[in-house]
Amino acid sequence: MSVFTRSRKSTVLGGLALIGASALVLAGCAGGGTGGEEPSESAAPGEELSLKIGTALPQTGNLAFLGPPEEAGVAYAQSLIQDYADTTGLSVDVVWGDSGDLDNKAYETEVPRILAEDPAAIIGAASSGVSLQFIDQVIGEGKILFSPANTSDQFTTYDDNGLYFRTAPSDVLQGEVHGNFVAEQGHQTLGLIVLNDAYGTGLAKYITEAFEGAGGEVVAAPTYNQGDTSFDAQISEVLAADPDAISVISFDEAKTILPALIDRGFDPNNLYLVDGNMASYKDDFPAGLLEGAKGTYPGPTPAQVQDFIDGLDGFVEESGDEALKDYTYAPESFDALTLLALASLAAQSTDPADIAEKLIEVSGGSGDGKKCESFADCADIILAGDVADYDGVSSPVTFDEVGDPTEGFINIYQYGADNTYTPYEG
Repeated sequence: MSVFTRSRKSTVLGGLALIGASALVLAGCAGGGTGGEEPSESAAPGEELSLKIGTALPQTGNLAFLGPPEEAGVAYAQSLIQDYADTTGLSVDVVWGDSGDLDNKAYETEVPRILAEDPAAIIGAASSGVSLQFIDQVIGEGKILFSPANTSDQFTTYDDNGLYFRTAPSDVLQGEVHGNFVAEQGHQTLGLIVLNDAYGTGLAKYITEAFEGAGGEVVAAPTYNQGDTSFDAQISEVLAADPDAISVISFDEAKTILPALIDRGFDPNNLYLVDGNMASYKDDFPAGLLEGAKGTYPGPTPAQVQDFIDGLDGFVEESGDEALKDYTYAPESFDALTLLALASLAAQSTDPADIAEKLIEVSGGSGDGKKCESFADCADIILAGDVADYDGVSSPVTFDEVGDPTEGFINIYQYGADNTYTPYEG
């Protein structure tokens, strides 16, 4: 089940997550590259522009499963932009890099390496906690930081000089949908196991508010730190509170936490996951281990973006890369580079400040643009002297004044006997 939303108030009725007064039910979800020339800062209309973009996405660490789809999304967008370069005069060079995680700290060497290449923007990181480690470094250099997957509410009020953007909606939305959905399932008490970082504690806060606002009670919410390998204390604390349901807010640690909970007798039908750990566990767990477990995450469902997935799969195959096993945040990554390129084209500049000024406009935030759904169609509008309003693959996007998307999807999925998930049918 998937929900398109423009507001924050949510309820769950008959298994359908509704945000605000109206919702559009859609059918599950999201998924590097080559280089070019030295960037120029500005150009007269029709002159050539060479835009350099860096990526700091998880090639290693506890979110490494998100690296392939996110990098593929960026590379696919780059290929379409390059295909239209003869018309627009705009080409894109991507400098690929690893964000790692808070444990291996790959970003400490990778981000300076990427910045040394003088990109206009860096796409990344996937983890909110990781982005918070280097956002000041990026914006301090006057560069844009654009995440396809950050969901922490801390970025909404962050002092970023107007240089931070994201295509994933805030955890305020996922937390409300998740908490209300758990309550709608008939659960009166909820236990949480929470990653102690900006993402985990923020999402836990909004899940708690929604669940308790619906009349339930959160009876335990122990945290753990990234890099921990034993979760016995947290599991024991939650199980001792005897909750009706347990929500696990984690990354790759779920591979240890989930089977441990089930081995100790907890019914997987009452287990709930989030975007940080919603993955295929087909090759990790015995068949049937997660059957009945459910989860939420932002982004469109595969059925809604099947044309995009088909195109992405074809691009990956043609590139000779390994076929994607997951598409999580591929649409958001694709949209990130597309929006940066459109903003550069609209500004006729590769200067980060000029691009940042145009990002809200090309997303539709100015409210006076012409709708378009591809780089080429939007580029034609811009080249004709009009304002383009890009409706993305991940959502219509539409940035507000702080670079947050005001529109998006929150999905609800259910795991089957093969330990993979499909849209929840209710």
